[in-house]
Amino acid sequence: MRYRKRKDRSDLNTLIQEAIKLVEAGETEKGLKALSKAETQLHDEDKAIAAQLYYEWGNAEKALTLISDLHDLYPEESELTNFYAELLIDIDEEEKALEVLETISPEDPSYAESLLLMADLYQMQGLFEVSEQKLLQAKAMLKDEPVIDFALGELYFTQGAYAKAVPYYEETAKERNEIGGVNVHQRLAESLSAAGEFEEALSWYEKAAAEHTEPNTIFGYGFTAYQAGMLKTAIKQLSDLKGLDPSYSSLYMPLAKSFEAEGMYEDALKTAKEGITYDEYNKELFLYAGKMALKLGNEDEGKKLLQEALALDPGYVEALHTLLAVYHKEESFEEIIDLIQEVRGYGEEDPKYNWYLASAYTGLEQYAEAKKSFEAAYLHYQEDRDFLYEYAHFLLEEGLQKEALPLLKQVLSMDGTNEELEETILRIEDEFLR
Repeated sequence: MRYRKRKDRSDLNTLIQEAIKLVEAGETEKGLKALSKAETQLHDEDKAIAAQLYYEWGNAEKALTLISDLHDLYPEESELTNFYAELLIDIDEEEKALEVLETISPEDPSYAESLLLMADLYQMQGLFEVSEQKLLQAKAMLKDEPVIDFALGELYFTQGAYAKAVPYYEETAKERNEIGGVNVHQRLAESLSAAGEFEEALSWYEKAAAEHTEPNTIFGYGFTAYQAGMLKTAIKQLSDLKGLDPSYSSLYMPLAKSFEAEGMYEDALKTAKEGITYDEYNKELFLYAGKMALKLGNEDEGKKLLQEALALDPGYVEALHTLLAVYHKEESFEEIIDLIQEVRGYGEEDPKYNWYLASAYTGLEQYAEAKKSFEAAYLHYQEDRDFLYEYAHFLLEEGLQKEALPLLKQVLSMDGTNEELEETILRIEDEFLR
């Protein structure tokens, strides 16, 4: 949350300028050594600049040594105090940093910056309400400061309060495109998307993508377009991302579903299978590819992909039901029984297994086993019209008309008018209940 402004360096000490030139030329180590040698010759104001350079170049400990001494010499210099606290935060001296910040008076011009730092500290400690209070206090002092708006947006964003984050990011975006290395337009787009405002999010994603071609931004753009039903935009962005970084595995499912929604089933299947090559443990991709293969009439490929999904997760209910439905359609009764026995061996259970087993045992003419399975399934499906009809038909075939009768009556109560069913019920009643 800290966004320190760089000091004006138009009139710097020559020794500092030499160190900066070395670092900018890529010779960071030489630059740091040059700056270290220059320390003894620097005035206090230049030492503060040197400390800031150390901080920017990744040496917070060295910066802290200089600023600590300067803070002892000039405790009334609140900008130094804030920088000192910032460095303490960076080395995880949070309690000491808070003590230092509390020495700054509310009347001090730098007090708003100290509130930002305190908010950062409290957020790090998980005290979000206290952090929010500090930021709102800073906002009341500096109403038009984009850094404060951004900090509030970030606080709400990290908490998942996306709708609350939106207005603060919108205020920030009026002044700044980027703060602390974060693209403000992307954050705003992400917040709007997460809040369900997909169409509004798209315009901000477009700006963010134009400013910075980065995989996460393009994915967010494409995925949000998919959620908004703007399928051609989704296909364009996610396909571009695939070309930029094909290993970005999250892109494949929404891209495949976008193709499917456009009726491009071959492309959907191809995309899902491409995704599997980069994410071989993604059971959802195997399931989706299996369903798409079945939709295209590729039964063998579909079954193989569903089996792969189950190899990853034997208890994957949706994949199990899909494969069982395929076996049932094919009248592959032995495969149904084998599959259910296998998953039960893993400790997996589902009420519909008994229904599938009842159908399979009936198909294999193993009627005793079928009756047991129907009875077990009835506990869960006694309100299901299709199950009751199948169970009743089985009982009639077995000559168990009395057992079938209450089931047939229940089906009739669900069907309303069904002359054939009514005749069957009357025949059974005439035959067995006279």
